[in-house]
Amino acid sequence: MERFFVKTEDNVKIAFNYYRAGHDEVVIICPGWFMTKDSNAFAQLAEDLSSKLDVISMDFRGHGESGGYFTFTSKEVYDLDAVVDYAKKYYKRIYLMGFSLGGALVLIEGALKNKVDKIIAVSAPSDFYKIENKMWHPNAWIPTFKKFEPKRWVSVRPSLVIHKKIRPIDIVDEITVPTLFIAGARDVTVCPWHTEKLYQKATCKKAFELFENGIHAEDIFLGERERFLDVCMQWLN
Repeated sequence: MERFFVKTEDNVKIAFNYYRAGHDEVVIICPGWFMTKDSNAFAQLAEDLSSKLDVISMDFRGHGESGGYFTFTSKEVYDLDAVVDYAKKYYKRIYLMGFSLGGALVLIEGALKNKVDKIIAVSAPSDFYKIENKMWHPNAWIPTFKKFEPKRWVSVRPSLVIHKKIRPIDIVDEITVPTLFIAGARDVTVCPWHTEKLYQKATCKKAFELFENGIHAEDIFLGERERFLDVCMQWLN
């Protein structure tokens, strides 16, 4: 694994881990709020996927080794677009895999930029302002406690300014590439109705996968690792 940096259109430094094995296709992993490329969950996911294709796992602004402040999907599309542009120099096919707010961002990138070949959105919210985020519920705080990583927690820098946001539900029907929507039935952070609504409105080739015991975002992967990887790789093949 190698570490790289790119600059965004608005001059923010974005860091990513690069798992390069000589494939002609690459998947870009996009973590959500409060998660980074170096989180244990995403390091495991990147390692698992790297046996099948090249992998780029990124830090959005305000997280990990990237600069700037996190704007909760308002400006992070610049971050993803800069990484996609880097990947386009070297790969025939580019895939996006986003989790939670990272899931929202891969949908926004796919709709607005039309630069990638396939998309996987995991626990993506249909509308940022309708996220349930029931942090008091055991399905929220227990997984958060289990994933406690001090270095990651101190690296997160949210913006205190409220910026205008694109609602994924407003643009999902503009996506033209195959898109897989994944949800956890027990998710209390972004309830599965968000994913169902996005799936229903999408007009591209699409599929919906509900993990009956799944919780939120990367916890779906951690809870059913083999099934999650199998579902994703079948979609990308």
